[in-house]
Amino acid sequence: MTSTVGTLASTRESAFIHAISAAGVAFAVTRACSRGELEKCGCDRKTRGASPEGEGGGWWQRGGFQWSGCSDNLSYGIAFSQAFVDNPERSRGISSSRVLMNLHNNEAGRKALLAHMKVECKCHGVSGSCEVRTCWKVMPPFRKVGNVLKEKFEGATEVHPKRVGSRKLLVPKSSRFKPYTAHDLVYLLASPDFCDRDPRRGVFGTSGRQCNRTSPAMDGCELLCCGRGFHTAQEEVVERCSCKFRWCCSVKCKQCRHLVEVHSCR
Repeated sequence: MTSTVGTLASTRESAFIHAISAAGVAFAVTRACSRGELEKCGCDRKTRGASPEGEGGGWWQRGGFQWSGCSDNLSYGIAFSQAFVDNPERSRGISSSRVLMNLHNNEAGRKALLAHMKVECKCHGVSGSCEVRTCWKVMPPFRKVGNVLKEKFEGATEVHPKRVGSRKLLVPKSSRFKPYTAHDLVYLLASPDFCDRDPRRGVFGTSGRQCNRTSPAMDGCELLCCGRGFHTAQEEVVERCSCKFRWCCSVKCKQCRHLVEVHSCR
C-alpha cells in the first residue's frame, strides 16, 4: 500500500481521484442539507426576490421568475469539503509539490460541481396557467460531474514546481502544453504502464481481467488486454425464471441453468 501511494500519488489518475472525491463530499453534504438531514444547514435562502428579466412586467411576458423553493446549499457543501478534504493536505505543508497538486485538483472537482448548477422552475396560476413562476437552484446529477471530470482527466496538464519569489507554483512542464485553468486537472508524474503487473508500484496489471469481446470501449478485450489477446471459456449460470405470482402474496420461480461465454485477458 505504501508503494502504491508513493508511486502513483502524483499521476493523472490520482488527480482524478482527488477531484471527484472533493466534489463527492460537497455533493453528498449539500444533498443532505436540502433533505433536512443535517442540523447545521438547510436550503440556500440567500438568493431571493425576482430575477432581473421579470422586473417591470408579468412573469409570462418577460420570461422572468420569482426565486423561491429549496435551492441546494452548495456553498455550505463546498465549505465542508474544503475543511474535510483540504485541511489534512494543508497540515502537511503547502510547500510540497504534491500538496499543491492535490489542493488544486480538489478545487477543480468542486468547481465542476458549481459550474453545472441549474435552475428548476414550477408554474403557478389558475387552470395550469403560468402567471407566476417560482424557481430554485439545484445541483446536476453526479454522473454529469463525473463525465466532466473524466474529460478533464483526459486533458490534464503535466506540471512541475517553480519558485516565483517566495512562492512555489506549478507550471506546465513543457511550453507546448496548454496553460491550465482553475477548472483543469494537473499532475506531476507520467502514469506507469498499467497493462503489466508491477507490485513495486502497486500495479496489478490486466491479466485475468474479464473483458467484453464486442465492446470498443475501455472494457473491451482489445483495449483492456493491451493486445495480448484473451481466453474464452464457458460458465454455467443459474438464474431465476418462469416466475409466477401466487395469491396472496408470494412469487415462486424456477431455477434455469444455461451456459455463457466468459472472456478474460491473457
